[in-house]
Amino acid sequence: MASGPLDGVKVVEFAGIGPGPFCCMLLSDMGADVVRIDRKGGRGGAITDVTARGRRSVALDLKDANDAAVAWALIEKADALVEGFRPGVMERLGLGPDAALARNERLVYGRMTGWGQNGPLAHAAGHDLNYIAITGALHAMGRKGAAPSPPLNLVGDYGGGALYLALGICAALVDRARSGKGQVIDAAITDGAASMMAMMYGLRAAQIWTDERDANLLDGGAPFYDVYETADGKYVSIGSLEPQFYALLLEKTGLREDGAFAHQMNKAEWVSMSEKVASIIRTKTRDQWATLMEGTDVCFAPVLDMSEAPHHAHNVGRAAFVELQGVVQPAPAPRFSRTPGAIQGPPPRPGSEGEKALADWGIELRPT
Repeated sequence: MASGPLDGVKVVEFAGIGPGPFCCMLLSDMGADVVRIDRKGGRGGAITDVTARGRRSVALDLKDANDAAVAWALIEKADALVEGFRPGVMERLGLGPDAALARNERLVYGRMTGWGQNGPLAHAAGHDLNYIAITGALHAMGRKGAAPSPPLNLVGDYGGGALYLALGICAALVDRARSGKGQVIDAAITDGAASMMAMMYGLRAAQIWTDERDANLLDGGAPFYDVYETADGKYVSIGSLEPQFYALLLEKTGLREDGAFAHQMNKAEWVSMSEKVASIIRTKTRDQWATLMEGTDVCFAPVLDMSEAPHHAHNVGRAAFVELQGVVQPAPAPRFSRTPGAIQGPPPRPGSEGEKALADWGIELRPT
């Protein structure tokens, strides 16, 4: 039984990679009934494919008339559709938004691309790193004198892409409840990543942020907002931004009497201040600093690797990670007081539970 605020919402997903599957994982975790259309004869279904969890699969050859009819039957029953092909592919398959909305005017048609449906780069190949590169986001991350640091694919694919598409689908469903009509969502990773940089562009306009890496308040330039190596070669994070938190940091590190730290926002002293903090932090192990600072208003946390994170006391206390068929993975988020989300099942093999999914949607397969 599905659980979550999207219980009863039907989503048809055209199989893809990256942000599309992650978006559909989020929708499924929140209770949506997601049926994925996989390529007939395709591979998949590994239990470790975490972002594919919680849906059922129908394996189709969209160039075959009978299979295309099944796809149309799903689209006609769906509340939302998610596809991540290059612009024009769905139209060439005869499944584009104009045709889909003509058959199902209440459909929310979500289109996930890197560059967007139009623009000079719309038809070019690309990946997360390229998309965040043209927004100013990539240039802002990294150490002084070094190349920008790729932030995994979190900022582009998942932050600027999947999360914005999921928000767009939910917003369009709210609008549909008023208007009775669906619409098309053009979710470009470049747009979303640019949107996520809103605060930094505002700070830059106010001449508080510069284009120099490792020289700003939130990019590692500030001695009170950075990652430091400990005596055992591990790391801790410190984010003592507010004056009262900064004062506590100085107390815990024994730097309160050092006059160099009297003026927190004196950027001219940040480099030498950072060196002093680094020297102090290297005198204790990560766990020793955690004993001293964790849970205080220093704004501190140990830097954990992925084998450690699920076992941290806070994550355990909130059940932030779960184990499904031997695979440790993040639990559904966010959390709802009345309609809690849940993982609806493991990643499906292409075509697995397809007939039942079709039957549940009231679709009868015709003999071929």
